[in-house]
Amino acid sequence: MSKADIGLIGLAVMGQNLVLNMERNGYTVAIYNRTTRVTDEFIAAHPDKKLAPARTLEEFVASLERPRKILIMVKAGAPVDAVLDSLVPLLEPGDLVMDGGNSYFMDTERRARALEEAGLLFMGVGVSGGEEGALWGPSIMPGGSLEGWRMVADILSAIAAKAPEDGKPCVAYMGPRSAGHYVKMVHNGIEYGDMQLIAEAYDILRRGLGLEAHELAEIFEEWNRGELDSYLIDITAQIFRKIDEITGRPLVDLVLDAAGQKGTGKWTSQDSFDIGAPTPTINSAVTERILSSLKAERVAASKVLPGPEARYTGDRQSLIDAVRQALYASKISAYAQGMAMLRTASKVRDYGLNLGEIAAIWRNGCIIRARFLNRITEAFNRNPALTNLLLDEEFAAAVRERLPAWRHVVQTAVALGIPAPAFSASLAYYDSYRSERLPANLIQAQRDFFGAHTYERIDMEGIFHSDWANA
Repeated sequence: MSKADIGLIGLAVMGQNLVLNMERNGYTVAIYNRTTRVTDEFIAAHPDKKLAPARTLEEFVASLERPRKILIMVKAGAPVDAVLDSLVPLLEPGDLVMDGGNSYFMDTERRARALEEAGLLFMGVGVSGGEEGALWGPSIMPGGSLEGWRMVADILSAIAAKAPEDGKPCVAYMGPRSAGHYVKMVHNGIEYGDMQLIAEAYDILRRGLGLEAHELAEIFEEWNRGELDSYLIDITAQIFRKIDEITGRPLVDLVLDAAGQKGTGKWTSQDSFDIGAPTPTINSAVTERILSSLKAERVAASKVLPGPEARYTGDRQSLIDAVRQALYASKISAYAQGMAMLRTASKVRDYGLNLGEIAAIWRNGCIIRARFLNRITEAFNRNPALTNLLLDEEFAAAVRERLPAWRHVVQTAVALGIPAPAFSASLAYYDSYRSERLPANLIQAQRDFFGAHTYERIDMEGIFHSDWANA
């Protein structure tokens, strides 16, 4: 029997769908799962596929063509290390191991060093698109060994989503060591921000105008035919259409308002602070998920903390249009923050990231896929040294045109007592970034007053300290 082209460890839904994707594209895939029953059931469900099941890791490794190419699809954290501890002793120099889970990028750094010392190639591979993307074509962000990338470029290109505009595979080599998982982390951070912005738009229209789910579905379907065309807007419209079979009510109205998270948004916020790259929209989204989990406290607080209960009294369609414009402007701000973070991280961590290429591989397959990602790629093609999307002529014009609506929506939300932290943070980022002078001079004076932290002056060179108490 001929050897398998590639092997995959971990047959949860994502792993199974990636196996089927690779097999459909002409590759023989060796498969292994710690629980052999899962392997047996998968093989039984797909008897006609070119699969090589293994009951032990030894059998799995032996079934692979050399140099071996292995993709691990298990839960991030300790399970990845457990697989590596058992797998690495069975491999030979030149074999390639890829971690396709949502691993923390610093774990990927550690694993890359350890496997390199063992003479093995290692890659951290970001995979976005969920279960459907894994089966029919995800956006793939591989980083790590360049030699390893060359070994699997054909396979990953074959299974990746294809951009609708030009048919190019939504995969590209990101950079060394943990670059792939870092880009995936920031992708997920942007995803957090995007989802929170959409949720706030929904909340303003629902609470401010009293719109019902079927009305919201029509609005979001219309938005998805324009500049907001994206996967997240599309599925949001579908969500509003779903009726609960038990009660006959819109199912979205029956879902508990406590959002979960798996950590990638939090990691993005944490590292943004570490490297000095402001991401207030992402930070607000992470905070709101945490606040949403305090359901019992919020229910109690709602009975004692006052707030305005008024509905919006202006023109209904005008507010709907303003929310659409504010959502698009906020989305630009959120992506500007994410791309600027990637630029900073590329310098700090020596990744050599190509921001235009990153936007290009996000055009299809991934959760944040959207029409306007083409414009981001075009912006970086026009100016590869672009420091911030807000400075691109086209994006600057788009934001400038929507500023009145953006400010109106934030002001309206505040007046109505509807929390809109991501809208507000996105606008505050824009206003801070465009400000020639910020009040940080006072903060520096305060720091020097109580801690002798010193300060610089705008009118002369040097580092200064003053006795502020003696005026």
